[in-house]
Amino acid sequence: MEQTIGFIAAFLTTASFAPQAIKTIRTRNTESISLVMYVIFNIGIICWLIYGIFHDDLPIILANSITLLLTSTILAMKLKYG
Repeated sequence: MEQTIGFIAAFLTTASFAPQAIKTIRTRNTESISLVMYVIFNIGIICWLIYGIFHDDLPIILANSITLLLTSTILAMKLKYG
């Protein structure tokens, strides 16, 4: 049951970044995106990913791997087009 809740939480929190990533990729508009927030957030995601690896926690590893891909894409576009 715990792992099921973990997978649901992982899916929901990760999926929440998909619309922003899709919109940013399509429009290349990063004007309203905070650079500082995305830098700090990406560092936090990397820490969560490392934590998940240390604890062999699949929901944390999967969620943060995918979230890192989405948020680092947004961050890269902010750096390029911001």
